[in-house]
Amino acid sequence: MRAELAQVAIDLFARQGFDETTVEDIARAAGMTKRSFFRYFPTKEDVVFDGIDLTGENVVADIAARPADERPWECLHHVLQAWQEEIHASEQALATIRLIEATPALAGRLHQRRTEWRRRVSDALQHRPGTDLDPYTADLLTNAATAVLDAVSSQWARSDGNANRPALLDQGFNQIHVDPNPQQE
Repeated sequence: MRAELAQVAIDLFARQGFDETTVEDIARAAGMTKRSFFRYFPTKEDVVFDGIDLTGENVVADIAARPADERPWECLHHVLQAWQEEIHASEQALATIRLIEATPALAGRLHQRRTEWRRRVSDALQHRPGTDLDPYTADLLTNAATAVLDAVSSQWARSDGNANRPALLDQGFNQIHVDPNPQQE
């Protein structure tokens, strides 16, 4: 039901605009009451980020489950590559990205959520079993991977969802050269 409600909301936001669409509008279009809407989502903004948050949780879990002998940059690459199709496999994903980019309040909320996601990914990367990674390097690698994801998403949106996300991700990870044995000062 959450996914259906999110789809209804994104469709309304795309047609009417985020600020112009009320919770009442979403609930009515989904055939429920405003009170029922709030059982699924605490705010109107949260409906936009529902799929993004779930994917973020899964990415963190997958990082923790990767082989201990895998280098951190390779770990990030493999996990994010595995989630590419899931992350942006639908028309809803493209509409969501465009909606967020066009709505200042949502862009700000995305920045907050990405900051939290980066912290969680960095922690997962640093605390993988058998890994001896300092916090600075974990943050650096996580932020570099996030920059690649941002560039991929921007190119994908510019191409109206036609760009090859997995190929762009590979290109980005390959263009950023990471020293597998960084020296900490």
